[in-house]
Amino acid sequence: MKTQLKITSVFAAVLLAANSLFAHGGVELGPNGGRILEFSKDETMHGEVTAKDGKFHIALLDKDMKPVALGDQVLTVTAGDRDKPTKVEVTKADGKFVVPMQKGEAYWVIFQFKPSAKSKPVTARLHYNAENCSECNSPEWLCKCPAEGEAKSKKK
Repeated sequence: MKTQLKITSVFAAVLLAANSLFAHGGVELGPNGGRILEFSKDETMHGEVTAKDGKFHIALLDKDMKPVALGDQVLTVTAGDRDKPTKVEVTKADGKFVVPMQKGEAYWVIFQFKPSAKSKPVTARLHYNAENCSECNSPEWLCKCPAEGEAKSKKK
């Protein structure tokens, strides 16, 4: 009986952790309304991901969320189904990285950013979900709702 109780407790803990991992809301939005991804280990470089005309546009921002000019930075992107990921072509245009969006309403996008060609990459992940949030009516990947528990703690 004790073993069954332990297994049930572990299963419940894993289920709760998975639920919070995939819950909407609580994402950081940038100055242009895009999703902020961390492109450094010390929060000095960010990527702001927006979508327009079937493409992701990734602007670089410094620690103060001010634009950073593109230079010799490198961005590698992999997207799609986990069993069959696709390496996506990345171009530079209008001071941003541009990446074509994949087919589908929901998939993972993995970004590997390098400040220079010889640097080690920093990996950032984005779960793209085009479905609209029932509360704020924004796409889930850009949901403006506070994370669970966040609204309650702010009221105190």
